Parts: sequence; structure tokens; C-alpha cells
Amino acid sequence: MNSTPNGPAEAPRRPVIGIVARTAPVTLQGSDLVVSLALQAHVAYLAEAGCTPLLLPLLPGVEELVGRVDGLLVPGGPDIDPALYGEAAHPVTRAMTPDADRVELALVRAALDAELPVLAICRGMQLLNVLHGGSLQQHLPDVTGHDGHRPGTPSFTLGRHPLTLLAGSRIAGVLDEDAPESACHHHQAVGRLGDGLTVTAWAADGTVEAVEVTGHPFAVGVQWEAGYTADRRLHRAFAEAAGATQKIGVPSGISHT
Repeated sequence: MNSTPNGPAEAPRRPVIGIVARTAPVTLQGSDLVVSLALQAHVAYLAEAGCTPLLLPLLPGVEELVGRVDGLLVPGGPDIDPALYGEAAHPVTRAMTPDADRVELALVRAALDAELPVLAICRGMQLLNVLHGGSLQQHLPDVTGHDGHRPGTPSFTLGRHPLTLLAGSRIAGVLDEDAPESACHHHQAVGRLGDGLTVTAWAADGTVEAVEVTGHPFAVGVQWEAGYTADRRLHRAFAEAAGATQKIGVPSGISHT
């Protein structure tokens, strides 16, 4: 970076990461509202890693903003409309609107075509599979015989599952440890794998826990709830792929999961 005459060098531009917004009803100061939001941990972890997060609402034409961001984070959210992969809805499937699903598919497609780094989490990973022509298991307990991936407890509880990682994969490089484990909360999972995807992590019951777009510089989908624990490794690797150079350590007293 060139410096200005007799002045300090300009600071490098922080990579801008688009985070797909989710909508939710809230009550604020006694008023019932619907808001567009992002999980604060995604915002904080990316900012710590040297990026500037930018919320992207699912409005028609949002894919045109791909040229203005350096990466795309696709977070968890509602189920995907089963019609998009040629199936009728299971009784417990709770989908977003089909129009919003299609907008999000177009956004992810544009990001992949532009070879932007993509981190797809939970619903995001499932969307990545549907985008590539895959299908979903609409209610995982029907397949596994247990609810360990979305524990049926009164409060929100993360399921914990040991992971088997594909050697040499991107996710194996990120989770470089002897006993990797997921922290998940989902009732759907990859069924038929989409074309152009590689499975890179599994749970012991065979559930697909991570996929990667074959041949893409960084397009990773994970089924677990990255952002609901103190583990920042995925966000850091994603930020580095987007061009961030700042290295921020985990604050004292917080350990990886």
C-alpha cells in the first residue's frame, strides 16, 4: 500500500463478509416487531478475525451485491422448502417462504460462481446441498432412531457427536485435533449428496456433518452450530480465506470446544 506524502501508510482494507440475514418476531419496548438479524457471535468472531460483517437481507436482487463483499456466511435458520428438491413436506418440516429460499439459493450460487469464500452453517449446509441437486432427510430421528442431533429438552441444548474427518480436507485442517466433536441442533440432514460436493465429516451414526465444494478455494458447509460455542477456528479460517491478515487470540479464560 502506498503511503501519502509525508504521512503514514494507509491501513489495509478489512475484508467485508456478507452474513445472510434471518427474520424473527421480537417484542421490543412493548411492541411486537419482525426484525432482520444475525447471530452476534458471527459478527463478533469475524470482526475479531479482521473482517467487517455486513448484513444481507433476503430481498430479490441481493445476489448483485456479491461483487461488493469478500466472502459469504450462510447461517442456520428454518427448514428449506422440500419442493426445491422434489419432495412433499414431512409433518414436522417448518419451512421459510419458497421465495426467500430461491433468493438465498441465487445469492449462494453467485458467491460460488465468483469463487468467493463461503461458510455455510446448519441450514446453510443443507442449502448448499440442495443447490447442487441434492436432497434432505426431513426428520433425522426417522433415520437414526434417536434425537441426539436435536435433543428434546425443555431448553435449547446442543447435541455432542464425535466426528470422523476426511484426511486432507479443509475441515480436517481447521479441526486439527485428536478427538473432534460437533455441537449441533438440527432435525434435518443431507440425504442424497449433491453433484460437485465432497463429504468431509461424519457422525458415528452416518449423519453427514460437513461437505465441501469440490475444486473451490474455500466453500465449506458444516452441520453443527458454529457460533454457539467459543470455538472460533472456522470463522478464523474463513476470514483468512477472505483475505484477513489480523490474528486475534481467544480471550483468556475461553477455550476451544
